[in-house]
Amino acid sequence: MKSKVAVIKSRPETVLADIARAAKMAGLSDFLPIDRPVILKDNISWHFPMPGVNTTPWQLEGTIETLKQSGYSDITAVHNNTVVTDPVKGSRLNGLEAVYKRHRIPELYNFRSQDVKWIRYRPKSKMLALDRIFPEGIRIPDYFIGRSIVHLPTVKCHIYTTTTGSMKNAFGGLLDSGRHRAHSCIHETLVDLLRIQKEIHPGIFTVMDGTICGNGPGPRTVLPVEKDYILASGDSVAIDAVAARMMGFDPMGLKFIRLAHEHGLGTGVFEEIDVVGEDVASVNFGFSVGHNLASRFGDAFWFSPLKKLQRLLFRTPLVHVFVHASYIYHDLLWWPVKGRKARRAVVRESKWGRLLEPSRQDRAIR
Repeated sequence: MKSKVAVIKSRPETVLADIARAAKMAGLSDFLPIDRPVILKDNISWHFPMPGVNTTPWQLEGTIETLKQSGYSDITAVHNNTVVTDPVKGSRLNGLEAVYKRHRIPELYNFRSQDVKWIRYRPKSKMLALDRIFPEGIRIPDYFIGRSIVHLPTVKCHIYTTTTGSMKNAFGGLLDSGRHRAHSCIHETLVDLLRIQKEIHPGIFTVMDGTICGNGPGPRTVLPVEKDYILASGDSVAIDAVAARMMGFDPMGLKFIRLAHEHGLGTGVFEEIDVVGEDVASVNFGFSVGHNLASRFGDAFWFSPLKKLQRLLFRTPLVHVFVHASYIYHDLLWWPVKGRKARRAVVRESKWGRLLEPSRQDRAIR
């Protein structure tokens, strides 16, 4: 049976119905057992409300409504933490918190011990990298075991993996704050995480937002580009492959997609995927990752011979120097100079702008 990816052209007036249509076309109920709890794993790559970077409120709202209309009642959101992004602030400023409250969806945080416990997990499948990266044992949240998961990524570029989507969305949820140790083997890590997901989750599904996409050195410092697409699939590899193809990249040229395809975890060859809805065979956004200060730093310390210094720089208190430097670059320099202006332009000029009108909290950061 061919992997199926639904791709729908959308507009603000119909986006909630379009998400429901895409999910049903992609076979939502075939992938998520109706009698199992569902985790919503949104994507807050940056706490600032940068279009193209984070899960959109309409993506979240449409997915929740679709799940409820399809008979799923036990739904919880689980947020992850990073040293450079505040998920509580991100949920509020990006309009996600309001959606969760309106639908009475509990929000848990995998870095709060009262919400989630981390346990050592021994994968049944052979790992490509995680057992070497974490010789002391792979730790995952106990809350994830036995629950289905719905990933909510956006269509955007990434400085380490070229594109980021469903497979990369598990990086934050399944690995704790020490996951930066996996960056040098990021492609193998994403494949390992997909293997683990298939072992612990009764079902996996993805609703991807391509209404406003992110072009450039993501996941944070992208420029928003309006494209008006919604994607959905029960195959994490296939939906990432279709999104990559639409962005202008060869899916099988991306190592994490190729490895996942070769290991039978999904379909990465575009021509072998059943794309329903829009015909996107000739779609090419012409995106390019490009470079910025963060990407040059990453290339140097994660992938060049300088990676030998990782233990010294990132497993000692010296790591706080780099965390602070990231904060200065992204929050104090890039956001005020470029990010805020790009957001204002989207709000002013895009048809999606009215759905991004600044809230009271948003105005506080302007």
